[in-house]
Amino acid sequence: MAENVGVIERLWRYPIKSTGGERLRSVAVDERGLVGDRLYAVRDGAGKFGSGKNTRRFRRMDGLLQLSSRYPRGTAEQVPPELLDPHGNVVADPTAYLRGHLGREDVELAREGETSHFDQLPLSVLTTATLDRIRHEVPGVPVDERRFRPNVLVRTPPGTPPFVEDEWIGREATVGDTLRVEFVRSSERCVMTNRAQQDLPHSPLILRTIARAHDNRLDALARIVTPGTARVGDRLVLDRER
Repeated sequence: MAENVGVIERLWRYPIKSTGGERLRSVAVDERGLVGDRLYAVRDGAGKFGSGKNTRRFRRMDGLLQLSSRYPRGTAEQVPPELLDPHGNVVADPTAYLRGHLGREDVELAREGETSHFDQLPLSVLTTATLDRIRHEVPGVPVDERRFRPNVLVRTPPGTPPFVEDEWIGREATVGDTLRVEFVRSSERCVMTNRAQQDLPHSPLILRTIARAHDNRLDALARIVTPGTARVGDRLVLDRER
């Protein structure tokens, strides 16, 4: 039997990778993920993209989380996103602003080409049950989903155990009327969860807590099986286990 595991409480899209995102009431989802999500990134002279960590594809660029991005009037793909400074003001020239903000003359705002801007899979889903557990473990430290940058926050019923997302791995689910996804694995978390962003202060306790409580993993990552639309209030219904 299919299992209704909760409803969408919040939707997040991040037009420019590693900056703060925009909350949406509804969004189209195609094979790539939320339309316009991480479609742009800050690219340096070596071709690496700004991130919270250093890898083969990514370059750590402190300061990006103090900024945010959005598409003007809710559009996506047709026009570049707006970049907002730490006070929420739209900057006139994103590349020029980024060079001053980051103290680097080799960076520019770049649209995705052949190299994906995603760290892993295109859709990250987190539950309120898991989020509440992290809050409980770090009293006094402001915690909300922005630290973990999910696309979808699912409100789970009372009594749902934390890290219930583990039970979804390997299963497909329907979101709303037509959108279907397959959960593949969870995200391994890095120091980006500790970083200050806007009104959330720096705290090393966040990553330590995830490491201690759940082997450094948090959320469920999914691929898109059938494109559709996700809306706040939509149910997330898991298929029966195979």
